[in-house]
Amino acid sequence: MSSKRQSSSKRIAYQEFGSSSNSEALERGIQDLPPQQQNIRVQATRSGRKGKTVTVMTGFKHSHEALTKLLKQLKNQCGSGGTIKDNTLEIQGDHRQKLVSVLSQLGYKVKISGG
Repeated sequence: MSSKRQSSSKRIAYQEFGSSSNSEALERGIQDLPPQQQNIRVQATRSGRKGKTVTVMTGFKHSHEALTKLLKQLKNQCGSGGTIKDNTLEIQGDHRQKLVSVLSQLGYKVKISGG
């Protein structure tokens, strides 16, 4: 009886989008735009971070690998830590002016937003 259950568990009753073995088709593709075509917003914020100031950069249209390389370069320039959350880069501390100059040297269109 146990062999009958194993074979029936492999049966698919309904499948909407083709075979599940093709995982490449299910991955979401992110288009890597050149820096000149991206509008980046740089903002310093403290909300939800227990009073710690964090510089947040939004508007990137890169793959995760490219964002990781960019984040490492920016962290080295600022001399502080940081992370990637939902295609936004966060650098610890208020580094708005420095990040604007570094990103504009890399070719991005950068603006400071917020107060």
